[in-house]
Amino acid sequence: MKTKEKLKKLFEENKGCFISGEDIGKKLGCTRCAVWKAVKSLRAEGYDIPAIQNKGYCLAENNDIITEEKIRKHLDTEKVKEINVFRSIDSTNSGLKTLAANGAPEGTLVISENQTAGRGRRGSSFFSPDNTGIYMSLLLRPDIPVTDAVKITTSAAAAAAEAIEELTGIPSKIKWVNDIYLRRRKVCGILTEAATDIECGRAEYVILGIGINVYPPSEDFPDEIKNTAGCVFEERISDMRSMLAARVISYFFRYYEELEKNTFFESYKKRIMWIGEKINIISPSGTVPAFLTGINDDCGLLVKYADGTEGVVTSGEISIRKKL
Repeated sequence: MKTKEKLKKLFEENKGCFISGEDIGKKLGCTRCAVWKAVKSLRAEGYDIPAIQNKGYCLAENNDIITEEKIRKHLDTEKVKEINVFRSIDSTNSGLKTLAANGAPEGTLVISENQTAGRGRRGSSFFSPDNTGIYMSLLLRPDIPVTDAVKITTSAAAAAAEAIEELTGIPSKIKWVNDIYLRRRKVCGILTEAATDIECGRAEYVILGIGINVYPPSEDFPDEIKNTAGCVFEERISDMRSMLAARVISYFFRYYEELEKNTFFESYKKRIMWIGEKINIISPSGTVPAFLTGINDDCGLLVKYADGTEGVVTSGEISIRKKL
């Protein structure tokens, strides 16, 4: 084990306590210079390690760095086979696509401290600042028609909402199809991408991408989303991001194993926003006003149009109509 990994383990076991460089060197069997280099490397990865003269180094108690060990500690499923943790990546979905094409097994997870080119639905970007969020993609190889891939998206939305509620104690809502809202602010987005077997019309593999704003970004949200975006927690909590990622994955696999039974549906349905409200349905062909009356078993929106006709919306975006 490298000095840095040994030091990380020592810090985790003594979180909040100062240890002198000399004592660390004795425990790890290395020089004080090697200790300093290891501390410097851990700080570069985002670890908060204050140092005080004559006291030594200390891993701050509210450190929240994502690691494989911490994620596995909070998982209650054995379906996660491989966990790949990155300090930075262009996009976790893109990174996982490469692994999927090379035969990675179902249950392979890619998770990163930030994304330099995070992607959202319909070609939009996903704001992915460093050290404040969860950006992860999970590889699935379901034996389902491509048309049923929406169940993966909606069951993941239900799982994310439940995990956030479990750890905050605050009710969450789902803006159709898959945005999670907390305190009336969007805190989570989901992007599902499928590779299709054209001959049989079934999914070769599905990549489930989930992004969660866990803490406020250091420089606030960009202007285009600052009025709608929010975060799950206002203050950092030790190991919370690894814990939340693990809880989302655990809830999801409970639903995924019974996807054909739609066991996620009631959880999803009861959290849908704006039922009984006037909405706008936004699609490439334009914006259509309607009244949202409910949701059907396939997670399509039930709406009534201005002319009194009723319909089901299965694609596009929706927004609330402002009351005059």
